[in-house]
Amino acid sequence: MEHPELLPIFFTIAFIYASVGFGGGSSYLAILALYGLPFKEIRLLALICNVIVVTGGTLLFIKHKQVIWKKMLPLAITSIPMAFYGATVRLSEDTFFIILGISLFLAGALLWRKTKENETESKMDANLPRDAMIGGSIGFLSGMVGIGGGIFLSPVLNLLKWDTAKHIAATASFFILVNSISGIAGQLSGLPPEINYIQLAFLGGAVLLGGQFGARIGAARFNSLVIRRVTAMLVLYAGAEVLFKHLPWFK
Repeated sequence: MEHPELLPIFFTIAFIYASVGFGGGSSYLAILALYGLPFKEIRLLALICNVIVVTGGTLLFIKHKQVIWKKMLPLAITSIPMAFYGATVRLSEDTFFIILGISLFLAGALLWRKTKENETESKMDANLPRDAMIGGSIGFLSGMVGIGGGIFLSPVLNLLKWDTAKHIAATASFFILVNSISGIAGQLSGLPPEINYIQLAFLGGAVLLGGQFGARIGAARFNSLVIRRVTAMLVLYAGAEVLFKHLPWFK
């Protein structure tokens, strides 16, 4: 494995994100971008790690009936094909990293801003056109960049007071899972032959362990605001570094 120091980093990211129902795709991308790995490999690694981390949490949410299928399906039905399509878009390396840098900045800002969560039972009915548009838009961006999209979806749904915090977390977890799988499928036709599968396997093992520990211990043992803002600073720094390297004005 070329970068063994990534193992504890990925373990920690998975641990933190799994404790709040996310996969960690934006932070995996942020770290991998700083290491200068090939951009097609970066997207694949982030999405596979997402799937590994959120699968267990999603199954638990479904088991405990936290997923409201009637409201969630409009988001997922449009996001799945759009994530696939976004992943098939052929981008130059500079274009990809510019989009990634902007996305990391947006993700970091959303992480830093603590949205007030709606803890009361919502009476809002499903809004098919609105939810379909939200799901499709986030799905397309997620597929292009290589994330599951939960880091964008969750704040949007909280701002809309779409439902309770638990139901939004369950929806975001399912959204991340299906979008990550769809994004991987969209990338399969354009994968480079030189992917380091040994590194992929080790990083997958690290996030599997971190995700399992995080999901079981949960966020209650940590100051979630501190975790959120430390992670936001990392993502914002990575976004700035990526843009500095790839925007033509800085070359």
